[in-house]
Amino acid sequence: MRKLSVEDLDRISQEARKKTGLREGAGNAKITVHMGTCGIAAGAQGIMDTLLDELRKRNIHDVILTSSGCAGLCSKEPMATVQLRGQAPVKYVDLDEEKILRILSEHIINGKVVRDFSIPNAMDTDFFSRQTLVVLRNRGLINPKNIDEYIARDGYKAFAKALTSMTPEEIIGEIKDSGLRGRGGAGFPTGTKWEFCKNALGEAKYLICNADEGNPGAYTDRSIIESDPHAVLEGMLIGARAIGASDGVIYIRAEYPLARETLETAIEQAKDYGLLGENIFNTDFSSEVHIIQGAGALVCGEETSLMASVMGYPPEPTQRPPFPAQSGLWGEPTNVNNVETWANVPRIILRGAEWFSSIGTETSKGTKLFSLVGKVNNRGLVEVPMGITLREIVYDIGGGIPGGRELKAVQTGGPLGGCIPASLIDIPVDYERLSEVGSMMGSGGMIVMDEDTCIVDIARYFLEFTSDESCGKCSSCREGSATLFEILEKICNGEGEEQDLVLLEEISYAVKEASLCGFGKTLPNPILSTLRYFRDEYETHVRDKTCPAKVCKALVRH
Repeated sequence: MRKLSVEDLDRISQEARKKTGLREGAGNAKITVHMGTCGIAAGAQGIMDTLLDELRKRNIHDVILTSSGCAGLCSKEPMATVQLRGQAPVKYVDLDEEKILRILSEHIINGKVVRDFSIPNAMDTDFFSRQTLVVLRNRGLINPKNIDEYIARDGYKAFAKALTSMTPEEIIGEIKDSGLRGRGGAGFPTGTKWEFCKNALGEAKYLICNADEGNPGAYTDRSIIESDPHAVLEGMLIGARAIGASDGVIYIRAEYPLARETLETAIEQAKDYGLLGENIFNTDFSSEVHIIQGAGALVCGEETSLMASVMGYPPEPTQRPPFPAQSGLWGEPTNVNNVETWANVPRIILRGAEWFSSIGTETSKGTKLFSLVGKVNNRGLVEVPMGITLREIVYDIGGGIPGGRELKAVQTGGPLGGCIPASLIDIPVDYERLSEVGSMMGSGGMIVMDEDTCIVDIARYFLEFTSDESCGKCSSCREGSATLFEILEKICNGEGEEQDLVLLEEISYAVKEASLCGFGKTLPNPILSTLRYFRDEYETHVRDKTCPAKVCKALVRH
Protein backbone atom coordinates (compact mmCIF):
# COMPACT_ATOMS: atom_id res chain seq x y z
CA MET A 1 0.00 0.00 0.00
CA ARG A 2 1.21 3.49 -0.89
CA LYS A 3 0.35 6.45 1.34
CA LEU A 4 -0.39 9.29 -1.06
CA SER A 5 0.27 12.88 -0.19
CA VAL A 6 -1.73 15.69 -1.77
CA GLU A 7 1.26 16.46 -4.02
CA ASP A 8 1.27 12.87 -5.31
CA LEU A 9 -2.10 13.46 -7.02
CA ASP A 10 -0.53 15.91 -9.49
CA ARG A 11 2.33 13.55 -10.28
CA ILE A 12 0.00 10.58 -10.86
CA SER A 13 -2.25 12.80 -12.98
CA GLN A 14 0.63 13.82 -15.24
CA GLU A 15 1.90 10.25 -15.60
CA ALA A 16 -1.60 8.96 -16.43
CA ARG A 17 -2.05 11.58 -19.15
CA LYS A 18 1.21 10.48 -20.77
CA LYS A 19 0.12 6.84 -20.75
CA THR A 20 -3.39 7.38 -22.08
CA GLY A 21 -3.34 10.62 -24.06
CA LEU A 22 -2.35 11.06 -27.69
CA ARG A 23 -1.02 14.57 -27.15
CA GLU A 24 1.80 13.30 -24.94
CA GLY A 25 2.88 10.76 -27.55
CA ALA A 26 1.71 7.46 -26.06
CA GLY A 27 0.34 6.35 -29.41
CA ASN A 28 -0.88 7.48 -32.81
CA ALA A 29 -4.47 6.33 -32.28
CA LYS A 30 -6.80 5.43 -29.45
CA ILE A 31 -9.78 3.08 -29.59
CA THR A 32 -12.23 3.06 -26.68
CA VAL A 33 -14.79 0.26 -26.66
CA HIS A 34 -17.77 1.22 -24.48
CA MET A 35 -18.42 -1.73 -22.20
CA GLY A 36 -21.18 -0.90 -19.79
CA THR A 37 -23.87 -3.51 -19.19
CA CYS A 38 -25.80 -2.32 -22.26
CA GLY A 39 -22.72 -2.52 -24.48
CA ILE A 40 -21.70 -5.98 -23.29
CA ALA A 41 -25.26 -7.24 -23.73
CA ALA A 42 -25.18 -5.96 -27.32
CA GLY A 43 -21.83 -7.62 -28.13
CA ALA A 44 -19.07 -5.23 -27.04
CA GLN A 45 -16.89 -8.04 -25.69
CA GLY A 46 -16.76 -9.55 -29.16
CA ILE A 47 -15.65 -6.19 -30.55
CA MET A 48 -12.87 -5.95 -27.97
CA ASP A 49 -11.69 -9.53 -28.58
CA THR A 50 -11.65 -8.99 -32.36
CA LEU A 51 -9.56 -5.82 -31.98
CA LEU A 52 -7.07 -7.50 -29.65
CA ASP A 53 -6.62 -10.41 -32.08
CA GLU A 54 -6.27 -8.20 -35.13
CA LEU A 55 -3.79 -5.79 -33.53
CA ARG A 56 -1.65 -8.78 -32.54
CA LYS A 57 -1.88 -10.36 -35.99
CA ARG A 58 -0.90 -7.13 -37.73
CA ASN A 59 1.83 -6.41 -35.18
CA ILE A 60 0.38 -2.93 -34.51
CA HIS A 61 1.85 -1.37 -31.34
CA ASP A 62 1.08 2.35 -31.62
CA VAL A 63 -2.67 2.02 -30.93
CA ILE A 64 -4.02 2.51 -27.42
CA LEU A 65 -6.89 0.05 -26.94
CA THR A 66 -8.99 0.65 -23.84
CA SER A 67 -12.52 0.38 -22.50
CA SER A 68 -14.95 2.63 -20.68
CA GLY A 69 -18.48 2.50 -19.37
CA CYS A 70 -21.58 3.32 -21.38
CA ALA A 71 -21.28 6.30 -23.74
CA GLY A 72 -24.92 7.20 -23.08
CA LEU A 73 -26.58 6.29 -26.37
CA CYS A 74 -27.64 2.80 -25.29
CA SER A 75 -29.88 2.13 -28.30
CA LYS A 76 -26.83 2.31 -30.60
CA GLU A 77 -24.62 -0.17 -28.75
CA PRO A 78 -22.12 -1.71 -29.31
CA MET A 79 -20.22 1.56 -29.66
CA ALA A 80 -16.58 2.58 -29.91
CA THR A 81 -14.77 5.91 -30.02
CA VAL A 82 -11.76 6.29 -32.32
CA GLN A 83 -9.30 9.16 -32.15
CA LEU A 84 -6.23 9.76 -34.29
CA ARG A 85 -3.44 12.07 -33.13
CA GLY A 86 -4.42 15.69 -33.81
CA GLN A 87 -7.97 14.85 -34.87
CA ALA A 88 -11.38 14.99 -33.23
CA PRO A 89 -12.77 11.72 -31.81
CA VAL A 90 -15.31 9.81 -33.90
CA LYS A 91 -18.07 7.67 -32.39
CA TYR A 92 -19.05 4.47 -34.19
CA VAL A 93 -22.43 2.84 -33.51
CA ASP A 94 -24.25 -0.47 -34.05
CA LEU A 95 -20.94 -2.30 -34.42
CA ASP A 96 -20.13 -5.93 -35.12
CA GLU A 97 -16.86 -7.78 -35.75
CA GLU A 98 -16.92 -7.10 -39.50
CA LYS A 99 -17.49 -3.36 -39.00
CA ILE A 100 -14.70 -2.98 -36.44
CA LEU A 101 -12.22 -4.64 -38.81
CA ARG A 102 -13.22 -2.19 -41.50
CA ILE A 103 -12.70 0.70 -39.04
CA LEU A 104 -9.25 -0.66 -38.20
CA SER A 105 -8.23 -0.87 -41.87
CA GLU A 106 -9.81 2.34 -43.16
CA HIS A 107 -9.77 4.74 -40.22
CA ILE A 108 -6.89 3.63 -37.97
CA ILE A 109 -4.45 2.61 -40.70
CA ASN A 110 -5.49 4.83 -43.64
CA GLY A 111 -6.97 7.79 -41.75
CA LYS A 112 -10.33 7.75 -43.49
CA VAL A 113 -13.51 7.92 -41.36
CA VAL A 114 -16.00 5.16 -42.15
CA ARG A 115 -19.13 7.26 -42.50
CA ASP A 116 -21.55 4.35 -42.96
CA PHE A 117 -21.88 3.80 -39.21
CA SER A 118 -20.21 6.80 -37.59
CA ILE A 119 -21.26 9.98 -35.84
CA PRO A 120 -18.27 12.15 -36.89
CA ASN A 121 -19.19 15.20 -34.80
CA ALA A 122 -21.09 13.36 -32.08
CA MET A 123 -20.73 16.09 -29.48
CA ASP A 124 -22.46 18.52 -31.84
CA THR A 125 -25.57 16.35 -32.19
CA ASP A 126 -28.61 17.24 -30.10
CA PHE A 127 -28.35 14.04 -28.07
CA PHE A 128 -24.95 15.04 -26.67
CA SER A 129 -24.84 18.83 -27.06
CA ARG A 130 -28.13 19.46 -25.20
CA GLN A 131 -26.88 17.65 -22.11
CA THR A 132 -25.01 19.25 -19.19
CA LEU A 133 -22.52 16.81 -17.70
CA VAL A 134 -21.66 17.10 -14.03
CA VAL A 135 -22.05 13.58 -12.66
CA LEU A 136 -21.28 12.07 -16.08
CA ARG A 137 -18.36 14.34 -16.92
CA ASN A 138 -16.05 11.27 -17.24
CA ARG A 139 -18.56 9.20 -19.21
CA GLY A 140 -16.83 7.31 -22.01
CA LEU A 141 -13.53 9.11 -21.33
CA ILE A 142 -11.86 7.00 -18.65
CA ASN A 143 -11.34 3.34 -17.90
CA PRO A 144 -13.45 2.91 -14.73
CA LYS A 145 -11.08 0.21 -13.47
CA ASN A 146 -8.02 2.47 -13.60
CA ILE A 147 -7.76 4.89 -10.66
CA ASP A 148 -4.94 6.80 -12.36
CA GLU A 149 -7.25 7.84 -15.18
CA TYR A 150 -9.75 9.17 -12.64
CA ILE A 151 -6.98 11.10 -10.89
CA ALA A 152 -5.90 12.49 -14.28
CA ARG A 153 -9.35 14.10 -14.51
CA ASP A 154 -8.97 15.93 -11.16
CA GLY A 155 -10.05 12.87 -9.21
CA TYR A 156 -9.67 12.99 -5.40
CA LYS A 157 -8.64 16.66 -5.52
CA ALA A 158 -11.95 17.63 -3.94
CA PHE A 159 -11.40 15.09 -1.16
CA ALA A 160 -7.88 16.44 -0.59
CA LYS A 161 -9.29 19.96 -0.40
CA ALA A 162 -12.07 18.94 2.01
CA LEU A 163 -9.66 17.03 4.23
CA THR A 164 -6.73 19.45 4.38
CA SER A 165 -8.22 22.92 4.03
CA MET A 166 -11.88 22.73 5.10
CA THR A 167 -13.57 22.06 8.42
CA PRO A 168 -16.55 19.67 8.59
CA GLU A 169 -18.79 22.70 9.11
CA GLU A 170 -17.39 24.36 5.98
CA ILE A 171 -17.97 21.22 3.92
CA ILE A 172 -21.59 21.01 5.07
CA GLY A 173 -22.04 24.74 4.47
CA GLU A 174 -20.80 24.38 0.89
CA ILE A 175 -23.22 21.52 0.21
CA LYS A 176 -26.09 23.49 1.78
CA ASP A 177 -25.25 26.62 -0.25
CA SER A 178 -25.13 24.57 -3.45
CA GLY A 179 -28.79 23.60 -3.09
CA LEU A 180 -28.07 19.92 -3.77
CA ARG A 181 -31.11 17.78 -3.02
CA GLY A 182 -31.25 13.99 -2.74
CA ARG A 183 -31.47 12.43 -6.18
CA GLY A 184 -33.12 9.19 -5.10
CA GLY A 185 -36.63 10.14 -4.02
CA ALA A 186 -38.35 13.12 -2.42
CA GLY A 187 -35.41 15.48 -2.87
CA PHE A 188 -34.56 16.35 0.74
CA PRO A 189 -31.74 18.96 1.00
CA THR A 190 -28.48 17.01 1.23
CA GLY A 191 -26.53 19.50 3.36
CA THR A 192 -29.32 19.70 5.92
CA LYS A 193 -29.42 15.91 6.11
CA TRP A 194 -25.65 15.81 6.73
CA GLU A 195 -25.94 18.50 9.39
CA PHE A 196 -28.58 16.53 11.29
CA CYS A 197 -26.33 13.47 11.30
CA LYS A 198 -23.22 15.42 12.31
CA ASN A 199 -24.99 17.02 15.26
CA ALA A 200 -26.68 13.81 16.44
CA LEU A 201 -25.31 12.10 19.54
CA GLY A 202 -23.84 8.64 19.14
CA GLU A 203 -20.79 6.49 19.83
CA ALA A 204 -20.26 5.93 16.09
CA LYS A 205 -21.66 7.34 12.86
CA TYR A 206 -22.31 5.52 9.62
CA LEU A 207 -22.65 6.47 6.01
CA ILE A 208 -24.61 4.55 3.34
CA CYS A 209 -24.68 4.72 -0.45
CA ASN A 210 -28.05 3.41 -1.66
CA ALA A 211 -27.35 1.61 -4.94
CA ASP A 212 -30.45 -0.59 -4.72
CA GLU A 213 -32.00 0.65 -7.94
CA GLY A 214 -35.02 -1.57 -8.55
CA ASN A 215 -37.39 0.48 -10.71
CA PRO A 216 -38.26 -0.92 -14.16
CA GLY A 217 -36.64 1.23 -16.82
CA ALA A 218 -34.19 2.95 -14.45
CA TYR A 219 -30.45 2.37 -14.67
CA THR A 220 -28.90 5.71 -13.73
CA ASP A 221 -27.11 4.52 -10.59
CA ARG A 222 -25.82 1.39 -12.29
CA SER A 223 -24.39 3.39 -15.18
CA ILE A 224 -22.68 5.91 -12.88
CA ILE A 225 -20.91 3.11 -11.02
CA GLU A 226 -19.94 1.29 -14.21
CA SER A 227 -18.54 4.50 -15.74
CA ASP A 228 -17.04 6.36 -12.78
CA PRO A 229 -16.98 4.44 -9.48
CA HIS A 230 -14.32 6.65 -7.88
CA ALA A 231 -16.63 9.67 -8.12
CA VAL A 232 -19.02 7.83 -5.79
CA LEU A 233 -16.22 6.79 -3.42
CA GLU A 234 -14.81 10.32 -3.34
CA GLY A 235 -18.23 11.77 -2.58
CA MET A 236 -18.68 9.29 0.27
CA LEU A 237 -15.25 10.12 1.71
CA ILE A 238 -16.08 13.83 1.70
CA GLY A 239 -19.41 13.06 3.38
CA ALA A 240 -17.68 10.87 5.96
CA ARG A 241 -15.31 13.70 6.80
CA ALA A 242 -18.23 16.14 7.11
CA ILE A 243 -20.38 14.08 9.49
CA GLY A 244 -17.61 12.31 11.38
CA ALA A 245 -18.17 8.79 10.08
CA SER A 246 -15.41 6.21 9.79
CA ASP A 247 -17.43 3.43 8.17
CA GLY A 248 -19.34 3.50 4.88
CA VAL A 249 -21.57 0.93 3.22
CA ILE A 250 -22.51 0.62 -0.44
CA TYR A 251 -25.73 -1.38 -0.65
CA ILE A 252 -25.98 -2.64 -4.23
CA ARG A 253 -28.44 -4.84 -6.09
CA ALA A 254 -27.50 -8.46 -6.72
CA GLU A 255 -28.68 -7.94 -10.30
CA TYR A 256 -25.75 -5.53 -10.94
CA PRO A 257 -22.72 -7.87 -11.20
CA LEU A 258 -20.64 -5.58 -13.43
CA ALA A 259 -21.28 -2.54 -11.23
CA ARG A 260 -20.32 -4.52 -8.13
CA GLU A 261 -17.14 -5.85 -9.76
CA THR A 262 -16.22 -2.30 -10.83
CA LEU A 263 -16.78 -1.02 -7.29
CA GLU A 264 -14.72 -3.82 -5.77
CA THR A 265 -11.82 -2.93 -8.07
CA ALA A 266 -12.17 0.78 -7.24
CA ILE A 267 -12.16 0.13 -3.49
CA GLU A 268 -9.05 -2.06 -3.72
CA GLN A 269 -7.25 0.58 -5.79
CA ALA A 270 -8.23 3.33 -3.35
CA LYS A 271 -6.88 1.20 -0.49
CA ASP A 272 -3.63 0.60 -2.37
CA TYR A 273 -3.17 4.36 -2.66
CA GLY A 274 -4.07 4.97 0.97
CA LEU A 275 -7.24 6.84 0.02
CA LEU A 276 -9.18 4.40 2.17
CA GLY A 277 -7.92 3.15 5.50
CA GLU A 278 -5.93 4.78 8.28
CA ASN A 279 -4.57 8.35 8.37
CA ILE A 280 -5.55 9.34 4.84
CA PHE A 281 -3.29 12.04 3.30
CA ASN A 282 -1.21 11.76 6.49
CA THR A 283 -4.00 13.27 8.59
CA ASP A 284 -5.91 11.90 11.57
CA PHE A 285 -8.88 10.99 9.33
CA SER A 286 -9.56 7.29 8.69
CA SER A 287 -12.38 5.68 6.74
CA GLU A 288 -13.42 2.35 5.27
CA VAL A 289 -16.08 1.46 2.67
CA HIS A 290 -17.73 -1.96 2.44
CA ILE A 291 -20.04 -3.48 -0.19
CA ILE A 292 -23.20 -5.32 0.84
CA GLN A 293 -25.32 -7.14 -1.70
CA GLY A 294 -29.02 -6.27 -1.73
CA ALA A 295 -31.80 -8.62 -0.67
CA GLY A 296 -33.51 -8.47 -4.05
CA ALA A 297 -36.65 -6.48 -3.27
CA LEU A 298 -37.76 -3.04 -4.43
CA VAL A 299 -38.63 -2.04 -0.86
CA CYS A 300 -34.93 -2.34 0.05
CA GLY A 301 -34.49 1.03 -1.65
CA GLU A 302 -36.47 2.61 1.21
CA GLU A 303 -33.79 3.68 3.66
CA THR A 304 -35.14 2.08 6.84
CA SER A 305 -35.75 -1.21 4.98
CA LEU A 306 -32.24 -0.98 3.55
CA MET A 307 -30.72 -0.55 7.00
CA ALA A 308 -32.71 -3.49 8.35
CA SER A 309 -31.32 -5.61 5.51
CA VAL A 310 -27.74 -4.46 6.23
CA MET A 311 -28.15 -5.58 9.84
CA GLY A 312 -29.47 -8.98 8.80
CA TYR A 313 -33.16 -8.39 9.52
CA PRO A 314 -36.11 -8.73 7.09
CA PRO A 315 -36.17 -5.64 4.83
CA GLU A 316 -39.23 -3.93 6.27
CA PRO A 317 -39.68 -0.19 6.89
CA THR A 318 -39.84 1.23 10.39
CA GLN A 319 -41.72 4.18 11.83
CA ARG A 320 -40.11 7.61 11.55
CA PRO A 321 -39.16 9.41 13.75
CA PRO A 322 -36.57 8.51 14.78
CA PHE A 323 -34.98 9.30 11.45
CA PRO A 324 -31.80 7.49 10.33
CA ALA A 325 -29.76 10.61 11.13
CA GLN A 326 -30.86 10.12 14.76
CA SER A 327 -30.91 6.33 14.98
CA GLY A 328 -29.91 4.17 12.02
CA LEU A 329 -27.48 1.26 11.73
CA TRP A 330 -27.21 -0.47 15.11
CA GLY A 331 -29.02 2.47 16.68
CA GLU A 332 -26.33 4.99 15.72
CA PRO A 333 -26.69 8.17 13.58
CA THR A 334 -26.59 7.19 9.88
CA ASN A 335 -26.65 9.20 6.67
CA VAL A 336 -28.17 7.64 3.54
CA ASN A 337 -27.84 9.11 0.04
CA ASN A 338 -28.10 7.47 -3.36
CA VAL A 339 -25.36 7.00 -5.97
CA GLU A 340 -26.16 10.11 -8.00
CA THR A 341 -26.21 12.34 -4.93
CA TRP A 342 -22.78 11.14 -3.79
CA ALA A 343 -21.33 11.55 -7.30
CA ASN A 344 -22.33 15.24 -7.31
CA VAL A 345 -20.40 16.04 -4.14
CA PRO A 346 -16.79 16.13 -5.47
CA ARG A 347 -17.66 18.60 -8.23
CA ILE A 348 -19.42 20.91 -5.74
CA ILE A 349 -16.45 20.92 -3.36
CA LEU A 350 -13.94 21.39 -6.20
CA ARG A 351 -15.80 24.07 -8.18
CA GLY A 352 -17.87 25.67 -5.44
CA ALA A 353 -21.49 26.02 -4.39
CA GLU A 354 -22.04 29.11 -6.53
CA TRP A 355 -21.08 27.26 -9.71
CA PHE A 356 -23.43 24.35 -8.95
CA SER A 357 -26.35 26.54 -7.89
CA SER A 358 -26.09 28.49 -11.14
CA ILE A 359 -27.40 25.38 -12.91
CA GLY A 360 -31.09 24.53 -12.67
CA THR A 361 -34.01 26.41 -11.15
CA GLU A 362 -34.61 28.41 -7.99
CA THR A 363 -35.68 25.37 -5.96
CA SER A 364 -34.08 22.53 -7.93
CA LYS A 365 -30.37 23.12 -8.42
CA GLY A 366 -27.91 21.28 -10.62
CA THR A 367 -28.55 18.50 -13.10
CA LYS A 368 -30.57 15.29 -13.10
CA LEU A 369 -29.88 11.97 -14.76
CA PHE A 370 -32.66 10.14 -16.59
CA SER A 371 -32.73 6.73 -18.22
CA LEU A 372 -34.71 7.64 -21.31
CA VAL A 373 -36.54 4.53 -22.54
CA GLY A 374 -39.70 3.42 -24.30
CA LYS A 375 -41.08 4.77 -27.58
CA VAL A 376 -38.29 7.24 -28.34
CA ASN A 377 -35.59 7.15 -31.02
CA ASN A 378 -32.54 7.88 -28.88
CA ARG A 379 -32.80 5.61 -25.86
CA GLY A 380 -30.10 6.00 -23.27
CA LEU A 381 -28.74 7.76 -20.24
CA VAL A 382 -28.98 11.56 -20.27
CA GLU A 383 -27.93 14.29 -17.85
CA VAL A 384 -29.84 17.54 -18.14
CA PRO A 385 -30.13 20.78 -16.17
CA MET A 386 -33.09 20.98 -13.81
CA GLY A 387 -35.84 23.05 -15.38
CA ILE A 388 -35.45 21.64 -18.88
CA THR A 389 -38.84 20.80 -20.41
CA LEU A 390 -40.13 17.34 -21.16
CA ARG A 391 -40.41 18.40 -24.80
CA GLU A 392 -36.68 19.15 -24.98
CA ILE A 393 -35.82 15.77 -23.46
CA VAL A 394 -38.18 13.73 -25.65
CA TYR A 395 -37.85 15.56 -28.96
CA ASP A 396 -34.46 17.29 -28.96
CA ILE A 397 -32.31 14.87 -26.98
CA GLY A 398 -34.49 11.81 -27.52
CA GLY A 399 -35.01 12.45 -31.23
CA GLY A 400 -38.80 12.14 -31.08
CA ILE A 401 -41.13 9.16 -31.45
CA PRO A 402 -40.24 6.34 -33.89
CA GLY A 403 -42.25 6.09 -37.09
CA GLY A 404 -43.66 9.59 -36.71
CA ARG A 405 -46.16 8.38 -34.12
CA GLU A 406 -47.81 10.77 -31.65
CA LEU A 407 -46.64 11.15 -28.06
CA LYS A 408 -49.25 10.01 -25.56
CA ALA A 409 -47.59 10.24 -22.14
CA VAL A 410 -44.32 10.23 -20.24
CA GLN A 411 -43.91 8.23 -17.03
CA THR A 412 -41.39 9.65 -14.56
CA GLY A 413 -40.36 8.27 -11.19
CA GLY A 414 -40.66 4.60 -12.09
CA PRO A 415 -43.56 2.38 -10.96
CA LEU A 416 -44.24 4.75 -8.05
CA GLY A 417 -44.41 7.81 -10.31
CA GLY A 418 -47.15 9.12 -12.54
CA CYS A 419 -48.04 9.37 -16.22
CA ILE A 420 -47.80 12.92 -17.59
CA PRO A 421 -49.95 13.50 -20.70
CA ALA A 422 -48.65 14.96 -23.97
CA SER A 423 -50.66 18.12 -23.27
CA LEU A 424 -48.20 18.92 -20.46
CA ILE A 425 -45.07 18.29 -22.55
CA ASP A 426 -43.82 21.84 -21.97
CA ILE A 427 -43.64 21.67 -18.17
CA PRO A 428 -40.19 22.24 -16.64
CA VAL A 429 -38.70 19.15 -15.04
CA ASP A 430 -38.03 19.88 -11.37
CA TYR A 431 -39.14 18.45 -8.04
CA GLU A 432 -42.07 20.77 -7.44
CA ARG A 433 -43.54 20.78 -10.94
CA LEU A 434 -43.48 17.01 -11.33
CA SER A 435 -45.19 16.66 -7.95
CA GLU A 436 -47.85 19.21 -8.93
CA VAL A 437 -48.84 17.19 -12.01
CA GLY A 438 -49.11 13.93 -10.04
CA SER A 439 -45.70 12.40 -10.69
CA MET A 440 -42.28 12.53 -9.02
CA MET A 441 -38.57 12.76 -9.78
CA GLY A 442 -37.70 9.44 -8.18
CA SER A 443 -34.44 7.79 -9.15
CA GLY A 444 -34.58 8.94 -12.77
CA GLY A 445 -36.64 6.55 -14.86
CA MET A 446 -38.37 8.23 -17.82
CA ILE A 447 -40.59 6.04 -20.00
CA VAL A 448 -41.97 7.53 -23.22
CA MET A 449 -45.30 6.18 -24.53
CA ASP A 450 -46.84 6.66 -27.97
CA GLU A 451 -50.43 6.51 -29.20
CA ASP A 452 -50.35 2.70 -29.36
CA THR A 453 -49.97 2.47 -25.57
CA CYS A 454 -52.98 1.50 -23.48
CA ILE A 455 -52.95 3.66 -20.37
CA VAL A 456 -55.12 1.23 -18.38
CA ASP A 457 -52.76 -1.62 -19.25
CA ILE A 458 -49.78 0.51 -18.17
CA ALA A 459 -51.40 1.16 -14.78
CA ARG A 460 -52.15 -2.57 -14.50
CA TYR A 461 -48.51 -3.43 -15.30
CA PHE A 462 -47.11 -1.13 -12.62
CA LEU A 463 -49.61 -2.31 -10.00
CA GLU A 464 -48.75 -5.94 -10.74
CA PHE A 465 -45.10 -5.08 -10.14
CA THR A 466 -45.64 -3.07 -6.95
CA SER A 467 -48.12 -5.60 -5.57
CA ASP A 468 -45.44 -8.29 -5.93
CA GLU A 469 -42.79 -6.02 -4.40
CA SER A 470 -44.76 -4.90 -1.32
CA CYS A 471 -43.00 -6.15 1.82
CA GLY A 472 -46.43 -6.91 3.29
CA LYS A 473 -45.85 -5.22 6.65
CA CYS A 474 -48.75 -2.75 6.23
CA SER A 475 -52.14 -4.26 5.47
CA SER A 476 -53.04 -1.08 3.58
CA CYS A 477 -50.20 -1.61 1.14
CA ARG A 478 -50.32 -5.42 1.09
CA GLU A 479 -54.07 -5.79 0.61
CA GLY A 480 -54.64 -2.46 -1.10
CA SER A 481 -52.13 -3.04 -3.89
CA ALA A 482 -53.48 -6.53 -4.55
CA THR A 483 -57.06 -5.21 -4.70
CA LEU A 484 -56.10 -2.36 -7.03
CA PHE A 485 -54.39 -4.82 -9.34
CA GLU A 486 -57.45 -7.11 -9.35
CA ILE A 487 -59.72 -4.20 -10.34
CA LEU A 488 -57.40 -3.18 -13.18
CA GLU A 489 -57.24 -6.79 -14.37
CA LYS A 490 -61.01 -6.88 -14.33
CA ILE A 491 -61.23 -3.70 -16.44
CA CYS A 492 -58.62 -4.94 -18.95
CA ASN A 493 -60.52 -8.21 -19.29
CA GLY A 494 -63.75 -6.44 -20.24
CA GLU A 495 -65.48 -7.11 -16.92
CA GLY A 496 -65.22 -3.63 -15.48
CA GLU A 497 -68.12 -1.66 -14.05
CA GLU A 498 -68.45 2.10 -13.54
CA GLN A 499 -68.26 1.72 -9.78
CA ASP A 500 -64.80 0.21 -10.25
CA LEU A 501 -63.45 3.65 -11.20
CA VAL A 502 -64.77 5.07 -7.92
CA LEU A 503 -63.26 2.15 -6.03
CA LEU A 504 -59.87 2.67 -7.68
CA GLU A 505 -59.74 6.24 -6.42
CA GLU A 506 -61.03 5.48 -2.93
CA ILE A 507 -58.62 2.59 -2.34
CA SER A 508 -55.71 4.55 -3.82
CA TYR A 509 -56.19 7.42 -1.38
CA ALA A 510 -56.63 4.98 1.50
CA VAL A 511 -53.34 3.25 0.65
CA LYS A 512 -51.54 6.61 0.46
CA GLU A 513 -52.88 7.72 3.81
CA ALA A 514 -52.40 4.52 5.81
CA SER A 515 -49.06 3.17 4.56
CA LEU A 516 -45.97 3.44 6.73
CA CYS A 517 -43.25 4.17 4.17
CA GLY A 518 -42.78 6.06 0.94
CA PHE A 519 -43.34 2.88 -1.09
CA GLY A 520 -46.97 2.57 -0.02
CA LYS A 521 -47.59 6.31 -0.03
CA THR A 522 -46.58 6.59 -3.71
CA LEU A 523 -47.75 3.17 -4.92
CA PRO A 524 -51.15 4.51 -6.18
CA ASN A 525 -49.56 7.28 -8.31
CA PRO A 526 -49.85 5.40 -11.63
CA ILE A 527 -53.59 4.95 -11.04
CA LEU A 528 -54.35 8.43 -9.74
CA SER A 529 -52.37 10.19 -12.48
CA THR A 530 -53.89 8.14 -15.29
CA LEU A 531 -57.42 8.60 -13.91
CA ARG A 532 -56.70 12.32 -13.70
CA TYR A 533 -55.58 12.72 -17.32
CA PHE A 534 -56.98 9.68 -19.15
CA ARG A 535 -60.29 8.99 -17.42
CA ASP A 536 -62.02 8.79 -20.81
CA GLU A 537 -59.85 5.79 -21.70
CA TYR A 538 -60.87 4.01 -18.50
CA GLU A 539 -64.52 4.80 -19.27
CA THR A 540 -64.19 3.41 -22.80
CA HIS A 541 -62.85 0.16 -21.33
CA VAL A 542 -65.74 -0.01 -18.85
CA ARG A 543 -68.72 1.33 -20.83
CA ASP A 544 -67.91 0.39 -24.41
CA LYS A 545 -65.85 -2.70 -23.63
CA THR A 546 -63.19 -1.61 -26.11
CA CYS A 547 -59.51 -0.75 -25.85
CA PRO A 548 -58.69 2.29 -28.06
CA ALA A 549 -55.05 1.23 -28.35
CA LYS A 550 -56.06 -2.37 -29.16
CA VAL A 551 -53.74 -3.72 -26.47
CA CYS A 552 -56.18 -5.44 -24.08
CA LYS A 553 -56.83 -8.70 -25.94
CA ALA A 554 -60.18 -9.41 -24.29
CA LEU A 555 -61.50 -6.09 -25.69
CA VAL A 556 -60.25 -6.49 -29.26
CA ARG A 557 -62.91 -7.60 -31.72
CA HIS A 558 -61.89 -9.09 -35.06
